[in-house]
Amino acid sequence: MATHLESEPPEWTKHHPVSFVRWVPAELVVANDYNPNSVAPPEMKLLRHSIDCDGFTQPIVTWEREDGLFEVVDGFHRHLVGKAKGMSHLPIVVINGERAAKGDRIASTIRHNRARGKHQVDAMADIVLDLSRRNWSEEKIAKELGMEPDEVLRLKQITGLAEMFADKEFSEAWEVGED
Repeated sequence: MATHLESEPPEWTKHHPVSFVRWVPAELVVANDYNPNSVAPPEMKLLRHSIDCDGFTQPIVTWEREDGLFEVVDGFHRHLVGKAKGMSHLPIVVINGERAAKGDRIASTIRHNRARGKHQVDAMADIVLDLSRRNWSEEKIAKELGMEPDEVLRLKQITGLAEMFADKEFSEAWEVGED
């Protein structure tokens, strides 16, 4: 089978992180503090089996922190399996630099996860609330996370109802009395 490999990727690929997969020392790859995704033990076992049998077929998506570490944006569980296997290096790509703000990284994590499957509702509600606190509008949250506006509102209500009304004043239209 003939292959046609280029020494350098074409110019149009320069903004696609997958064009630049790197193997970095495993100790330089660290977890983020907001991943709402969880994987049940049978699926983790399957992921490990997949990596054992097929190798890494997808790199871990990261962003490069100022301290030289690579924080996981997507691939948290692949990163855990690689480290548990004792791999000295892990395959990574680095997201585009203009998407490195924490809100953008969170949105990227959610897009990656939602494109694959389900999320835990409480964890997603926490993410939506966090982005709201970062002054993201409901429209921006919906667009960036691939949600419908009513889904954003429902998630905000789950954990943020009290916070949403914290700065409002209410009249004391009734009193609790003794009967």
